[in-house]
Amino acid sequence: MASHHLYSRLAVRGPVSVAVGVAAAAIAIPLLDWVAGLLVGWTALAFVNVVWLLVALWPMDAESTRSHATAEDPGRTVARAISLIGSVASLGAVIAVLVRSHSDPATAFAIAAVAIAAVTFSWALIQVDYMLRYAHRYYSRVEDGARGGIDFNQDEPPMYSDFGYFSVGLGMTYQVADTDVTTNEIRRIVIAQTLIAYLFGAVILATVINLVSGLG
Repeated sequence: MASHHLYSRLAVRGPVSVAVGVAAAAIAIPLLDWVAGLLVGWTALAFVNVVWLLVALWPMDAESTRSHATAEDPGRTVARAISLIGSVASLGAVIAVLVRSHSDPATAFAIAAVAIAAVTFSWALIQVDYMLRYAHRYYSRVEDGARGGIDFNQDEPPMYSDFGYFSVGLGMTYQVADTDVTTNEIRRIVIAQTLIAYLFGAVILATVINLVSGLG
């Protein structure tokens, strides 16, 4: 349990992911341009965070999930804001580098790869962030009889893989599947996530169209 808390805490994960992102950007900027280079750095940062959290949290059972989700982490709100703002900002950067890539055919394929990776891992980071948020809100409220705001239609308490299932389902389909939302608080969070997911869906579609027209 101690190792799970250590390796998933922002105090450890944050500096490592930032260092990787800065290194990736420093390598990419001279090869591409500063916008694409920064996008490479953000993608590397998002990749480290997503993989780190999934490796640390996915194997947790229900009791470990409850303990981790309710543990106080002073950086939780700041990390969520950075994830959201950075991911949304990366969408604008993706559009910018794709437009600029048409004027430089030599880097067009590299830019296309950067754009795809950036959108993919920014989207994944949002889903993981909401997985953490749902787990935190669920286990912060489970004692009051409201079942934490999400009814998973099962007798055993949920673990992180259940919250991941819930979050990814919303991120891909914009609706809940075989779970029930039972509180206004969780509904508000669901609305926010689905709106962000819709934005990502629109940008992904635009990216695909741009790539097909530009590289075809």
